Amino acid sequence: MAIRERNNPKLLWGIIGFLILIIAVIFAYLNFSSTEDESKLNTETPASEAVVASEPDLPASDVIPTEANTSALISDKILQEAVPKNASLAKEEVAKLSDIQSQLKNQEKILKEQHSDVDQLIELKEEQIKLLEAQLAESQ
Repeated sequence: MAIRERNNPKLLWGIIGFLILIIAVIFAYLNFSSTEDESKLNTETPASEAVVASEPDLPASDVIPTEANTSALISDKILQEAVPKNASLAKEEVAKLSDIQSQLKNQEKILKEQHSDVDQLIELKEEQIKLLEAQLAESQ
């Protein structure tokens, strides 16, 4: 190749475009394959349910499907269930309930902050409307 052909901007842009295309194809392939893996994992039962279901000393009514409770943080069933006899399961339940309680407290705090911010915004908007009405009255 001659020096002119090596320094050609069209050739350089073509090489850059080709490399970007290859990177985009690799990224799309990896992204598509990871979503398939996640969908396969979501269809399988979690290991914690399998362990709880395989223990013979717990009645079948104690096993709670997690798919039914995904939208709510707390259900009435949790409060009415008996504490598991196994100490490690009881510790897990206590930890889970304390996590849920902390999440609820954080949500309550955030909602109170949002409520106060909205009240302040409403007051500022009312003042702005009053000022605009006064300017409109002066201009007429």
